[in-house]
Amino acid sequence: MSETARHCGKRAEPALVSISGLCKSFPGVRALDRCQFELLAGEVHALVGENGAGKSTLMKVLSGVYQKDAGEIRIDGRPVEIRDPRSARDLGIGIVHQELNLMNHLSAAQNIFIGREPRRALGMFIDERELNRRAGAIFARMHLKLDPRTNVGRLTVAMQQMVEIAKALSFDSRVLIMDEPTAALNDAEIHDLFRIIRQLQSQGVGIVYISHKMDELREISSRVTVMRDGQYVATVPTATTPIETIIALMVGRELDMTQRRGSVASDGEVALEVKGLTCGKTLRDVSFSVRKGEILGFAGLMGAGRTEVARAVFGADAIDAGEIRVHGRAVSIRSPQDAVRHRIGYLSEDRKQFGLATGMDVASNVVMPCLRKFASFGLFLDKRRIDEAARGYVDRLRIKTPSVHQQVRLLSGGNQQKIVIAKWLLRDCDILFFDEPTRGIDIGAKTEIYRLLDALAAQGKAIVMISSELPEVLRMSDRVLVMCEGRVTGELSRAQASQEEIMRLATQRESTVFA
Repeated sequence: MSETARHCGKRAEPALVSISGLCKSFPGVRALDRCQFELLAGEVHALVGENGAGKSTLMKVLSGVYQKDAGEIRIDGRPVEIRDPRSARDLGIGIVHQELNLMNHLSAAQNIFIGREPRRALGMFIDERELNRRAGAIFARMHLKLDPRTNVGRLTVAMQQMVEIAKALSFDSRVLIMDEPTAALNDAEIHDLFRIIRQLQSQGVGIVYISHKMDELREISSRVTVMRDGQYVATVPTATTPIETIIALMVGRELDMTQRRGSVASDGEVALEVKGLTCGKTLRDVSFSVRKGEILGFAGLMGAGRTEVARAVFGADAIDAGEIRVHGRAVSIRSPQDAVRHRIGYLSEDRKQFGLATGMDVASNVVMPCLRKFASFGLFLDKRRIDEAARGYVDRLRIKTPSVHQQVRLLSGGNQQKIVIAKWLLRDCDILFFDEPTRGIDIGAKTEIYRLLDALAAQGKAIVMISSELPEVLRMSDRVLVMCEGRVTGELSRAQASQEEIMRLATQRESTVFA
């Protein structure tokens, strides 16, 4: 039977996974409301929706991380109860989380079978030869050339992800859930991942593919299920459904995905100027400037040094040489506190580690950079004013939270990102570094952040935007600075910038600066 017929026509065999009427609530939040989902053997089924739509919660119920409040889950047509991750694994359900969970000091094989290592006759010692043989057999099934003895810490992010997939398959998984699997991969690595997915698909593995990248859905999935506000919206065939229709189903409204910003005058006041910035082997003689009201895009491949520039200017990393000028005046920035004092803000690409106190509530995170504003008599924090300020930014940025007292760790990734933005807006910084501002964020939240960046630029803020998504760089930037191996290899005006030209400069080692 053809794939199309098997996925869209009548089937003799039951679905591999069938979910109906599923409900799940947390204190103050109804995360899932009578949801449904179906996965066939050998199918790649995309699951999409805005942050907070319930995608990850639904998959955590399926993988045993959460237990359902109501509803039914069937595997091969049989009702099942999934009480914990072990029972999910016993049913052949594996999950590859967006944030990898590997031990870098162990080998690939040791990571795959940790806690389940084969033992020698007396059971006292690990049988390393058998361990490596079993891992090698899984890699062979994946058509993956990787020595099982290689330490995971020496692997690229893409190869580490392959090890995570192999770990899931080591439980004889027939269902594989992949949550934002390409978030940190470049185009070549994505191609390799898709090759692995197709091989697993041909072996009858059903794959649930969660992604915010609309272009990937067309290439890898046969059906798309859309969720919104914890509810099932629709399931549509990927091949015949326009991306605009899928986006409209996700957000409940039409989005303008083509709008670009107006040009910024090239003679505006320079807010930030950096000359000859050098940091060890990571940055070499980096120079650039950004004007008030301008968005300067930083492009380059992974490891090019873009984040290192932001961290150095913000004082998070020590510099060996270079000069930083703010509004024409040379300044010394030796710590983030110095940067904040000069009204420079930095939104890290790793919001959980460097941008948020996830164990604290929304209000505390929003006001964290400027607590002195809310101190009465210099001693006591005014809780009422803190809550009012936080509510203002919750409303302004459309942050989905039951209240400003909700712990940040309980919110979706997109809403966490908005909280990071809120705290720097409250600080009223003149210069803002946005490092991967839309990574892991749904299409609706992306559009809101684009509008916010436009609004900030219109207010005269100087913005440096670092992004690995070239369409995003081209859409938002007034100028584009391209880096490769710690150097600036080109500067492009909006008229000069194209994906092809950026990629040429991103793979060019010698500096060639355009006027």
